[in-house]
Formats: sequence, structure tokens, C-alpha cells
Amino acid sequence: MTTTASPRGHDVPEPDAFTRTYWDAAAQGRLLVRRCTTCTRAHHYPREFCPHCWSEAVTWEPATGRATLYTWSTVHRNDLPPFSTRTPYIAAVVDLAEGPRMMTEIVECGEGELRAGMALEAVFPDGVPKFRPHGTAPTA
Repeated sequence: MTTTASPRGHDVPEPDAFTRTYWDAAAQGRLLVRRCTTCTRAHHYPREFCPHCWSEAVTWEPATGRATLYTWSTVHRNDLPPFSTRTPYIAAVVDLAEGPRMMTEIVECGEGELRAGMALEAVFPDGVPKFRPHGTAPTA
């Protein structure tokens, strides 16, 4: 997948025919997951088949945007564009309320404030889903 500059100048993945639904929702501040209608399990990242039972009977479903922090690491150096200009940032894995784990970035929170299992909520700066501590006042 290639990346393209968003209207705000940040690089975001370039949607293809399959992922366009996901990225269009994210641009509107909504998080989607895929759910299998055969085994009923949700999964993320979006795929055209269920990674649990291999069924192709999967649909888009709105997610709550709630998650808990599983693990994280502060990235101080990343030589790959566009990340080299964004350091330091907090890369994380979160457990979505719907069940799947998701790689993301933690924003509006210092590394010293993070705790495994802390409640998070999705935010969509530049149309990309990221997470912040639940109940954090929006930044201006």
C-alpha cells in the first residue's frame, strides 16, 4: 500500500477499492472493524476473509472507539519518511472493545502517564485512528 498526503499535509495510506470504506469512515471520525457472520468474531486490520475461520462472509461494523492499552513503546528515532519528522511518538497495541487488537499511536498523553489496561478512546487527527486516555478533554 502506498501513502498519500492528506489535506493537512500528513501521509496516510492510500485507500484501494477494498479499504476505501474504512478510510472514508475514519475521515468522518468513525472506526470500523470487520465481523464474520459465520463465527461472529470481529477482526482488525480489514481483510476480505475471516482470519479465524477463513469464511468470506464478513461485513463492516461500527466500533465503539473504546479500547484498553495492551503495550506501548516510545519511538525516538525512525528514519522512514514520514515518521522521521514526527519523533518522539508513542506506538501502541490496544485491545478494542469489540475484541481485536490494533496497532496505533497514543496521543494527548505522556509516556509516564501510561498504564497497561488503561481505558482509551479513539480520535481521528488527519483522518487516521489514534487513541488517547478516555475522558481526556479535546485539545484545541
